[in-house]
Amino acid sequence: MSDTTSDEPQRLTGHVLIADYLKTLDGSPGVYRMLDSQARVLYVGKARNLKARVSSYSRPTGHTGRISRMISETASMMFLTTKTETEALLLEQNLIKQLKPKYNVLLRDDKSFPNILVSKAHDFPQVKKHRGAKKEKGNYYGPFASAGAVNRTLNQLQKVFMLRDCSDATFESRTRPCLQYQIKRCTAPCVGKISAEDYAVSVADAERYLQGRSTDIQEKLAGQMQEASANMEFEQAAVLRDRIRALTQVQTAQGINPRGVREADVIALHLEKGQACVQVFFIRANQNWGNKDYYPRVGADIEAAEVLEAFTGQFYDTKEPPRQLILSHPIENAELMSEALEEKAKRKVEITVPQRGEKVELVAGAVRNARESLARKMSESATQAKLLTGIAEAFSLEGPPERIEVYDNSHIQGTNAVGGMIVAGRDGFMKNSYRKFNIRGDDLTPGDDFGMMKEVLSRRFKRLLKEDPDRDKGHWPDLLLIDGGAGQVSAVAEIMREWGVEDIPMVGVAKGVDRDHGKEEFHRVGQRPFALRRNDPVLYFIQRLRDEAHRFAIGTHRAKRAKAVGATPLDEVPGVGATRKRALLAHFGSAKAVSRANLADLKAVEGISDSLAESIYDFFHEGR
Repeated sequence: MSDTTSDEPQRLTGHVLIADYLKTLDGSPGVYRMLDSQARVLYVGKARNLKARVSSYSRPTGHTGRISRMISETASMMFLTTKTETEALLLEQNLIKQLKPKYNVLLRDDKSFPNILVSKAHDFPQVKKHRGAKKEKGNYYGPFASAGAVNRTLNQLQKVFMLRDCSDATFESRTRPCLQYQIKRCTAPCVGKISAEDYAVSVADAERYLQGRSTDIQEKLAGQMQEASANMEFEQAAVLRDRIRALTQVQTAQGINPRGVREADVIALHLEKGQACVQVFFIRANQNWGNKDYYPRVGADIEAAEVLEAFTGQFYDTKEPPRQLILSHPIENAELMSEALEEKAKRKVEITVPQRGEKVELVAGAVRNARESLARKMSESATQAKLLTGIAEAFSLEGPPERIEVYDNSHIQGTNAVGGMIVAGRDGFMKNSYRKFNIRGDDLTPGDDFGMMKEVLSRRFKRLLKEDPDRDKGHWPDLLLIDGGAGQVSAVAEIMREWGVEDIPMVGVAKGVDRDHGKEEFHRVGQRPFALRRNDPVLYFIQRLRDEAHRFAIGTHRAKRAKAVGATPLDEVPGVGATRKRALLAHFGSAKAVSRANLADLKAVEGISDSLAESIYDFFHEGR
C-alpha cells in the first residue's frame, strides 16, 4: 500500500483540477479523497481502477446535482493505492467512519448489539445479557436488536427453564432461596434445591431453544407432563404445563419465525424526499430476534444501490456478519462486498435480493416497517423544527439552534459528584454526543454547585478550543441551557469570558416561586427573568430537555456510587482482574483477609500463579 498527495496550484478547482490529476494515476485499485479549499474531506471513494474512476469526475457535465456540487468544491485530492479491490473497500469504510465526509452516505448510529450469554465458568451456569467483546467463557447467542428484546427473551427463558440470573458473588453468599425461586423463575441451585446434573439438563434445553430446536423441547415437556399426570403428580404436571405455555408465548411474541431462513440479516431501505430509513431484522436459529431502524445521512438525488452498499459496509465494519444478507435492493458490488465480509468473518457470507418465496415476504415486511418508521421520523422532525424555531423566538436567537447543550450536576453532599451534558438538535436527542464529567476538583467545597459547573464547562470549552478551533466540525453549541437561576448564569458567563466564547447564547432554567413544573423562569445575562405561557409547546420542550439532563446526570452519579460501593483494594493490584478478584474473595471471604494472608495461602488459591501471589503479597506488605 502506498500513499501519495499532490499539491496543485490554487487556481485549479473542480473538474479541471481532477483532470490534471489523471496524469499521475494508473490503473491500480485504491481509495481517493476529495478535499475542499480548507483541506476538509468532502468525499471518500474506492476504485478497482483509480484512473478510470477519477476520470468520471473530470467531465464538466452529466452529473447529478449532489456530485456536481462536490466536484465544484474540490480543491485537492489524495490517493491511497491498495493491492486488491477488497482491501480498498475495507479501507474506504474505515475512512468514512473516521472522517465523516460531507458527501458520503453516513451511518450515524453504530452501537454494538447485545447477546445472551450462557456462562460456563461455573458448575451452575448463569444466563445473562452481554454486550461488548466476547471474552467471558461460555456460549453466546445473538445478536438481538435491542436490550429490550434480550430482556423479554431472558424473562421467558426463566419461566420455561428456571435458570439463575444472579451473579456468582450473590450465588455464593445465599443461605436461603430468593424471590425468583418463590415465583418459580429459578430452581435455587444456590442452596441445593436441584442437583448439578438436573440443572445441566435445563441448561442444555435452554441452549437447544436458543439454537432453534424448540419443537423438540415442547415435545419433551409434553411427555413429562403426561407422565406426571398419569402418576397423579398434579403439582409437577401444572409446573410443566406453565413451562409449555411460556414457551409458546415466546414464539408468539417473536412474530414471524421463518422456516427456510436459519441465520440472516434482512436489510430493507425506503427513500423519500431526500431522507432514508434502513430496517435491519435479525434472524437467528429460524427465529426473529428483533429489528432496528437506522436513518443514514443521504442526499436528495442518491440511488438506493449506493445507500445500501454504503450502509452494509459501515454496519459490518465492527460487527460479525451472519451467513446470509437478504437485501431489498441490489447493490453494485455485491460480489466484492461478499468477499470483504467473508474475509472479516473467515467463512462464507451470501448476499441475495430474493425474487420469490418466503424471503420475499420477509423483505416486504421489512420495507413496510422502513416506510412507516420514516414517515414517523419525518413527522417528528417537522415538529422538532417548529420547536427549535420557537426556542429561537423565545430567546431572541439569530436562527433555530442546530445544537443545544444542556448541563446538570448530581451528587450526595458533594460525594461521587458528576456533571452531565446532553445534546439535542434537529433529529431530537443526540445520545452519541452525551458526555459525563467526573468532578475531580480537590479544592471544591462539598455541594459547591457553582464550582462543579465551572469545572465542567471549563473542561468542555478547553476541549472544544483544542479539537475544533475553527468551529467548522459541528461540535460547538448554538445554545447552552443551564439548570439554575441568576447565580448559575453569572457563574457560567464568567467562565465563558475566561475562555473567550461570549458569543454563545446561554439561558438558565430555574423553577418558579412555587417550584412547580410549568412555572419555570428563564435567566439571561443582563436581562430580567421571564416566563413562557404555561401551555406553550416550547416550555414543554425545554422541560423535556432539562429532565433528560437530570436523568442522565443522576444515572451517571448512581453508576459511580455503585462502583465506589463495590470497590476494594484488590482493584488496585496489578494483574488482578474481575475473575481473579472473585477467586480471592471466594477463598478468603473479604479483601481485608486477602491483605492479611501469607504468601503460602495466596499461592493456594485456584487461578493465582506463584508470581502473582508474590505481587499481591508485596502490594499489601511493602513498607511494613
